[in-house]
Amino acid sequence: MRTSHPDRPSRQHGWRRAGTAIAATATLLLAGLGTAVQADAAQPAATAAQAKATWTATPCATPAHPGELACDSYRVTGGLTAFQKQQAARTGITPKAADASTPSGYGPSNLQSAYGLTSAAAANGAGETIAIVDAYDDPKAEADLASYRSYYGLTACTTANGCFKKVSQTGSTTSLPTADSGWAEEISLDLDMASAICPKCNILLVEATSATMANLGTAVNRAVTLGAKYVSNSYGGSESSSDTSYDTSYFNHPGVAITVSAGDEGYGAEYPAASRYVTSVGGTALATSSTTRGWTETVWKTSSTEATGSGCSAYDTKPTWQTDTGCAKRTISDVAAVADPATGVSVYDSYGVTAGWYTFGGTSASSPIIAGVYALAGTPSTSSYPASFPYASAGTSALNDVTSGNNGSCSSSYLCTAKSGYDGPTGWGTPEGVSAFTG
Repeated sequence: MRTSHPDRPSRQHGWRRAGTAIAATATLLLAGLGTAVQADAAQPAATAAQAKATWTATPCATPAHPGELACDSYRVTGGLTAFQKQQAARTGITPKAADASTPSGYGPSNLQSAYGLTSAAAANGAGETIAIVDAYDDPKAEADLASYRSYYGLTACTTANGCFKKVSQTGSTTSLPTADSGWAEEISLDLDMASAICPKCNILLVEATSATMANLGTAVNRAVTLGAKYVSNSYGGSESSSDTSYDTSYFNHPGVAITVSAGDEGYGAEYPAASRYVTSVGGTALATSSTTRGWTETVWKTSSTEATGSGCSAYDTKPTWQTDTGCAKRTISDVAAVADPATGVSVYDSYGVTAGWYTFGGTSASSPIIAGVYALAGTPSTSSYPASFPYASAGTSALNDVTSGNNGSCSSSYLCTAKSGYDGPTGWGTPEGVSAFTG
């Protein structure tokens, strides 16, 4: 979501209905797998009404203070997700909505299968550290991560065994930011997605004091200082003339794969996704199919103001590896992964909500997924810019080309409409194994 920072241009789209979203977040739970009813032609009318998933923006998608950036996530509040419909088709049992006791979104095996990562996830990642950069503190981060990993049979990742570490932007493990339940949802989403893709990786959570670019950028620098070679950022705001200085101060880290969510409000450039030094990650709708791959993807778009971001930067110089001609400066995105809440991912969260399973979407999901893929691919070379790696595999089987859907209207159609080859909403496509993320 773009924020109206005092020195940033006005957002291109209106604010989400924040009051309704925040109230709904406090009271609604996701669609869960509850008491089953037989899925036959005589299903009750209530079952049909539940079929379409509904969701609300997480509280951190509306900045709490002027000048703060917003997270890019939604939480499902009702109806049936793609995962639940898939389960119902296989078992003949229709799940019941509003039950947080059981996952209702895609889990690690689904995501690894969809992106050709099953073998790599089982073998790679040991010794690698994925950093998650978010704002404010999640007091339950480690405990909630433990619940997610235990349920899915992933090895424990704890402070005690050295796999998990939580620090502030100063590097302190004890002097942490103020707790915030909205950002805690985002943190749970990010930690779980990094785990889902790279179960053997260590995870470093760096919590910024607030959601300003200065504090979040300082947290990025801290993550790199502490040795992370993969840094995921699931937030953004409107572009400004300060962005090129932010590039130099926070994101110019050769040898480090920095991923950033492209945004959730459709066509229009956001920062830091527009930074020339990061991998900007768009979003797709992911569903099973009868193809050889077994999965299919389209551009995620729910409405004109609720869709994956993409765009042409007004300020950032085009990196040398980008050669598209419809945008003179940096084009968003580079690659993509699942983000549609209706085809969302399972997350375990307990801080400020009923403890249990929730389904999330938004490009906040796709950024840590891609950070995990980079980690599975191995440590980038010292002087490299990993954002360039997928471009070396452009048009090959190492990436799933997404060729249908759009996220709005624009003067150069490929910037907002999927096509064969490069396009703004999904870049060069989604991962098919790790080879497109090695360099």
